[in-house]
Amino acid sequence: MGDQDLPGVLVSGFEGPSGICKDHVGELQKHFNLITMQDLLENKTQAGPKIQAVYIWNRKPVVDQELLQSLPALKIVANAGAGLDHLDLKLIASFGVKVANTPQAVSNATADMGMALLLAAARRVVEGHQLATSPDTKNFSTNWLGQEVTGSTLGIIGMGSIGYKVAQRARAFEMNILYHNRKRRKSEEEEAVGATYCERLDDLLQRSDFVMLALSLTPQTQRLIGRRELRLMKPTAILVNIGRGLLVDQDALVEALQTGVIRAAALDVSHPEPLPRDHPLLKLKNVTLTPHIGSATHQARWQIMENLVGSILASLNGLPIPNEVLLK
Repeated sequence: MGDQDLPGVLVSGFEGPSGICKDHVGELQKHFNLITMQDLLENKTQAGPKIQAVYIWNRKPVVDQELLQSLPALKIVANAGAGLDHLDLKLIASFGVKVANTPQAVSNATADMGMALLLAAARRVVEGHQLATSPDTKNFSTNWLGQEVTGSTLGIIGMGSIGYKVAQRARAFEMNILYHNRKRRKSEEEEAVGATYCERLDDLLQRSDFVMLALSLTPQTQRLIGRRELRLMKPTAILVNIGRGLLVDQDALVEALQTGVIRAAALDVSHPEPLPRDHPLLKLKNVTLTPHIGSATHQARWQIMENLVGSILASLNGLPIPNEVLLK
């Protein structure tokens, strides 16, 4: 534990894959006394009452009823990123605790990643790299072809801050943009990116050359893309997922990729993460996989940290909380 005079903030730890970013520790310690889960577990009586905020990084620490009951002074759970599917918002609210996240901080980096995956899958970049570097390669075939992105149709499912940033980038590629969203965007927002609203998801799936998932995981969106939806897509279509793995029925996706129902998939997310090493998605040439790195840039991660600090300080000082998550 750090400076005892500063507000106590619970973090997962400083080491390992779930530890907070080492580059951020110094900045965080200017504002808070950082208390790790190990500190809390070793001395709940002393550490628990000091903790006024939980700082969630890489979905850790896990906020459950046992943790909430052990933190009597808790005011806010501050979550890195936009996704909230790992948090029980009603449970947290029942303890009188606020929640904040960082949707704007991740939108540019994640939209960049979406376009990177789209381009990589369309132009078979990973396959091309393997061909170019293989010791068995003797020549390059002129008939080794990818798919044109410019002028094609992109269907974006989920037109929040990330989806809209994807549309801005896609317009520079002269793509025809369709979108499906819980709420339709304002007409001036549609016109700014040249996007056409599809009230029916089926219409978007049938018309798109690329389908990009950029929506949150909820009980309503879990396995939104299943066998029926994949069969509605063009056999030349490419599915891109920068949302959550459970948005897609992975068994149905494997079947669709193996049988030519769709051409390819590019996935920054899966379920679970990482996939078991014998999972069929890892063996398919028409799949591009990355390790959930949509927001993994130095700039985005620093902005996430700054946003979390701002939300925690606002909460502790009784001020309006930036990016507060409100129960619907």
